[in-house]
Amino acid sequence: MVRGKTQMRRIENATSRQVTFCKRRNGLLKKAFELSVLCDAEVALIIFSPKGKLYEFASSSLQQIIERYRRHTKDNVAKPTEQNMQHLKTEVSNMVKKIELLEASRRKLLGEGLGSCTLQELQQIEQQLQRSVSSIRARKTQLFKEQIEQLKEKERVLAAENARLCEKCCMQPRKGPNELIIENVAHDEDSSSSGVETELFIGLPEGRTKRTTLQQS
Repeated sequence: MVRGKTQMRRIENATSRQVTFCKRRNGLLKKAFELSVLCDAEVALIIFSPKGKLYEFASSSLQQIIERYRRHTKDNVAKPTEQNMQHLKTEVSNMVKKIELLEASRRKLLGEGLGSCTLQELQQIEQQLQRSVSSIRARKTQLFKEQIEQLKEKERVLAAENARLCEKCCMQPRKGPNELIIENVAHDEDSSSSGVETELFIGLPEGRTKRTTLQQS
């Protein structure tokens, strides 16, 4: 029976995952032992299970192998090779050149250091500035439109709120100045007429005159 190819991904089933771990762990420990015996190599192997259990193998002393590894890595970090140094110098030189080119381009866009520019370079700078101005104006127009829409929306909200308040308070139309004057005159006439005393008299006019004279005396 042909064995299928194992997919390199996490096994979801916990039981299958544990069985696979035990098999692969034993096989790895066996390979490490064979490598140390057959090739006379110093081999150290450390394995932690998913539950944190430690499994280890060392052809000699595990602590000595770890110390040897630390010294080796420390020496490599402390003493970089000549090839690495040359690579770093090249990278630094390239970065410096790029910075100088960017700085020169910035000065030209600001209108500085144009004496050494050719006609073609000046045309390129002009075109770049025109594109920048077009982009700035387009963005500015967009912001103006957005602000206008916001103000219109605010106006609609305030109008709706005003109408709601008028409906709630049942506000009557305000009276004009002419209507106020007429009301004041009518009120004054009513006041003056209410102050006049009226008296009913029945009889001849002479008798009314006599009565009036007696009341005044």
